Amino acid sequence: MPFAQLVIGPPGAGKSTYCDGMQQFMTATERECAVVNLDPANDRTNYPCALDIRELVSLEEVMEQEELGPNGGVLYALEELEENWEWLEEGLKGLGDKYILFDCPGQVELFTHHTTLPKLFHRLEKLGYRLVVINLLDSHTLSRPTLYISSLLLCLRSMLHLPFPLVNVLTKIDNISKNEPLPFNLDFYTEVQDLDYILPHLEAEQNNTSVAALLSQASTDGEEQADPMADLPATKFTALNQALIQLIGDFGLIGFETLAVENKESMLNLIHAIDRASGYVFGTEKGTNESIWQVAMQEGWGGKMDIRDVQERWIDRKEEFDELERKGWEEEAKMAGAKPAAEVRRTAPESGPDQDTEGVKHEQQGAAPDLEDDEDLEAMQAAYLRDKEQNKDAGIKVIKKG
Repeated sequence: MPFAQLVIGPPGAGKSTYCDGMQQFMTATERECAVVNLDPANDRTNYPCALDIRELVSLEEVMEQEELGPNGGVLYALEELEENWEWLEEGLKGLGDKYILFDCPGQVELFTHHTTLPKLFHRLEKLGYRLVVINLLDSHTLSRPTLYISSLLLCLRSMLHLPFPLVNVLTKIDNISKNEPLPFNLDFYTEVQDLDYILPHLEAEQNNTSVAALLSQASTDGEEQADPMADLPATKFTALNQALIQLIGDFGLIGFETLAVENKESMLNLIHAIDRASGYVFGTEKGTNESIWQVAMQEGWGGKMDIRDVQERWIDRKEEFDELERKGWEEEAKMAGAKPAAEVRRTAPESGPDQDTEGVKHEQQGAAPDLEDDEDLEAMQAAYLRDKEQNKDAGIKVIKKG
């Protein structure tokens, strides 16, 4: 059973960047992956396309011949794809059981109101694909309460319109500290609970004022109220805001994962969540999860990046962590370029240029060291045991098969 991600989201959410990063990550973890571009307006993909809708229909030609605008042209192109389904079906057969990333158009009406994309998704399901929808949102939406609430409504509409497992993702989380400070910690936004607390911030933005100004109006005769939030003055938006917040809370469906696409830990944490949603962790009949990397992905090696870790890494202490990461890259670059690979592999703690081991001398002279010699094996074993004793917390376990 092949697996696939349906990558949706409004324009600017980072869908193509996500597909590029996810394909590279899956390739690095020995999971065969291919990207299919379903966006006829996306003519500058930075990833290799296994299939491209532009090979079937040209958006420019559709707009010219049918006298349509960009949005109407995209709708027409997807309807053409629906009519010529055999083209996509044959192309997917050529990809076998590869993990597929479908890069979808950014017009939100396509996955909230129009029926063409859901019909295409259902056809993919009939082909045997295990689908999961990845709904991307720019984390910039957290900086303004009105954007956040409207994004929640968009997510809710998408979840109700697309009957597939869906993972909401806040992208570009590494850029969130560049915006104005958030009034709440990140977990408030990702868990989508107790939205009543955002009501004063929402009304303050809508009335072009500050929360402090609203709270000052809530006080009577200069006396501080026990719960000033409950006594905020009603505005023309109050009833609407309360109804929207109650609607989102009553469904209780929305939650977010976070993503910094260039960060390995962030990508690993996200793909764990996606695998749980799609069922990939249980493998397939053909046993695709056999390599050490794929077993590691199933078992959740590398740990889980808690939302508090994301808060600390990208908001509270971003500059400090960025500096540590930069220094780590510099050290890795120095180690990689300091010695030839064979010498780095053969030597223990760094020694002077005239203190090379016997094995290195043999390699420099073109002769391979005699690894079958019993004395050499005993010496290597003794050195290994000493090193293991000194580095008990290295976190590496060697398992010998009998």
